Amino acid sequence: MAESDDIASLRLRLHDFQVEHRDLDEIIERLMQTPPLDDLMLRRLKKRKLLLKDRIAILERMIEPDIPA
Repeated sequence: MAESDDIASLRLRLHDFQVEHRDLDEIIERLMQTPPLDDLMLRRLKKRKLLLKDRIAILERMIEPDIPA
């Protein structure tokens, strides 16, 4: 039972990260289209987006590890 709770918890965190990643993508796109461009903010948002991408990949591997057949 604990294992399924762990997987459910990981899936919830994964979903939260995916939503935040998608939101950041939209924010970055809007910032790039509307001058004046705040380069520092844009770099920070892109860095956060990359961090989330890495965390998403880690959680996906934890939920469904690659096991050779």
